[in-house]
Amino acid sequence: MSKILLVEPEKSRRYHTQYPPLGLLKLAAYHKKRKDKVRFVRGFDNDGFYPNKIYITSLFTYAYEPVHQTIRYYLEKYKKAKITVGGIYATLCGDHLKEAFGDRIRIHKGLCEEAEDILPDYSLVPEWKASIVFSSRGCIRNCPFCSVRVLEPEFRPKKSIRHLVYPGHKKVILWDNNILASYYWEDIFQELEESNLEIDFNQGIDARLINLKVISRLKRLKIPLIRLAYDTQGIREPLKRAIDLLKEAGFNGRQILVYCLYNNPFEKDTPETFLNRLQDLIDWGVISYPMRYEPLEPREKNTYVSPCWREEQLEMVAKARRVIGYGGAFPPYEGLKKKFLSAKSFEEAFFLKPISQCL
Repeated sequence: MSKILLVEPEKSRRYHTQYPPLGLLKLAAYHKKRKDKVRFVRGFDNDGFYPNKIYITSLFTYAYEPVHQTIRYYLEKYKKAKITVGGIYATLCGDHLKEAFGDRIRIHKGLCEEAEDILPDYSLVPEWKASIVFSSRGCIRNCPFCSVRVLEPEFRPKKSIRHLVYPGHKKVILWDNNILASYYWEDIFQELEESNLEIDFNQGIDARLINLKVISRLKRLKIPLIRLAYDTQGIREPLKRAIDLLKEAGFNGRQILVYCLYNNPFEKDTPETFLNRLQDLIDWGVISYPMRYEPLEPREKNTYVSPCWREEQLEMVAKARRVIGYGGAFPPYEGLKKKFLSAKSFEEAFFLKPISQCL
């Protein structure tokens, strides 16, 4: 029997996620099946548990420093334990990690296939009440600005996910990158319907694959929010058609949230084309959610500026999201609609009056 320590770096402003570490929960279930002794900790453990193996997870590439701090702590504390580092940063930036720690750690890239189809051990996070599920891995689109093509290069659908829903949970969160591209999407939707649980297609649905059959299946689910994406001007027409179909089927515009990428260096994205997309969305009566592009290489968050943007323009978007947005999003309020649709330029749309002029 091995003694396994599973470590999630300490939550902080620089290492932030609202979700539990799914990969570690799967590893917990896997090792418990092997009769290993498993302990899960957040941050820096110091209670006398001496493991043989330590697994440390990682988040996005800009959150690498807290991961390095965690690795250094456990390397020093448990000199005989074998340490494996996995997760998004470890997969995307293995060379960066190896440069920092050499052969003192093992770097795991991609999925842990032995644990991929195991029900995660949610008993380790009793405060968490939703099952996080992948019914497919990868994406058929291979967008140049997206890390999925590196993290999950092969599209692999599953026929069933029922065994991945934890008893007692009230909600299922799907992290699929393109669930409608799955051969089995109707089987999955059927299982979701039969679960009678709230459903969240958290990574969005591909608007290009939405048709009347998809709409009819969505209507049978408990789904409070439909998430779509408008990352490039090239998907304008299929996105508009999908929104029209959803509205005709009874979904309210406030139930439709559309991710809107900006600062994107791959698609000739400029402040003006970003504004054009926001104007479309607010004119169509749906919620837009701006998402700033972050590069795959490690660097501090919100420091990358793509060639067609300037730092002050990016700050204007960030400030508008804080001041006139709601939760970082732009709902189709009448005031916002008037401001964005009447604007003749990006600067006019995102200009905010000083507080003194608003009083």
